[in-house]
Amino acid sequence: MLPLVVVVLAGAYQAVLAGEAVWQSRVAARAAARAHAVGEDPAAAARGHLPGRLERGLQVKADASGDVRVSVRIPAVFPSASVGRVGATSHFRPQS
Repeated sequence: MLPLVVVVLAGAYQAVLAGEAVWQSRVAARAAARAHAVGEDPAAAARGHLPGRLERGLQVKADASGDVRVSVRIPAVFPSASVGRVGATSHFRPQS
């Protein structure tokens, strides 16, 4: 019975980590889009709004229309496992 409890707890914790990564990627995308709209570095803004454990593997892509896409790796309960990535897109019109 104990192994089943451990697996269930690990799965629940992994779901929490994935949810946090989604939430944080949305926050970072908004910050990056705001920075991009005023001519600042969107990657630096995104990095500044992410916890340290999500900074590794950060990808930021900005285009001329004001769209900024931020993608982060989902932290894994077991470090040797690769869970995947989540991302978010935000848009701010470029400011004059």
